[in-house]
Amino acid sequence: MRVNVSELDLVKTFECGQCFRWEADKHGNYTGIAFGKVLSIRKSDRDIVFSCSSEDYENIWYDYFDLERDYKQIRESLCIDAYMKEATTFGAGIRILKQDKWEALCSFIFSQNNNIPRIKKIIDTLCSSFGERIIYNDKEYYTFPSAKRLASVCIEELAPLRSGYRAGYILSAAQSVANGEIDLDALNTLTPHEAKSALMKLYGVGAKVADCMLLFGLHMLDSFPRDTWIKQALSKYYSSDFDPVVFSPYAGIAQQYIFYYMRNA
Repeated sequence: MRVNVSELDLVKTFECGQCFRWEADKHGNYTGIAFGKVLSIRKSDRDIVFSCSSEDYENIWYDYFDLERDYKQIRESLCIDAYMKEATTFGAGIRILKQDKWEALCSFIFSQNNNIPRIKKIIDTLCSSFGERIIYNDKEYYTFPSAKRLASVCIEELAPLRSGYRAGYILSAAQSVANGEIDLDALNTLTPHEAKSALMKLYGVGAKVADCMLLFGLHMLDSFPRDTWIKQALSKYYSSDFDPVVFSPYAGIAQQYIFYYMRNA
């Protein structure tokens, strides 16, 4: 189906470090999988073409791409100075995806001290090894394995992922989710501070991973993860005691504009 959507640039949204399961073909069409569904999506003139049923668009992808939110208005509100005007203009079209919470948690555990191509390879191997197979346009795709599924494997079975020490973190997180020690859905009923504290009780989850989970898994849009690119930007353009509250309640969206601008400009 064809939808007129402003402020949705597929390249910027998929390549800004927030997700790891979308791949482009030579024509710039993206195919990915989320919530057990495969989607091909492309830009055509002013429209975005979703290769899916209207039911899947309404029940999955409309929410996944956060299409209800006015990103143009948000982007304009974040132009607090000359630098942010440049960053928001360069990053116009980025949207924060509403990802599956368990997948987001695992993805950012894998992201620790890692680069994007390697994170994608680890996740692809994880899914093909433990996920469920889906045939779409005569190609094989795999769902993201559930916490229950991963909780049942031993550390040796994760060796093909070549994820190093992170394998232990993933297994521990899977066990904590599967046995109810932490309820990821219930985290959305907490304040960001409470949710972050709960996440940091998980083995191997520090402040950076927890902040990424708040933003990309729980869609708490005021979360402001600080990676190397963000730290460089803050050091260069702001003070050492910079407080992202100036971007509230959309500090997380500001963070993505800054990240994308620093990494790609």
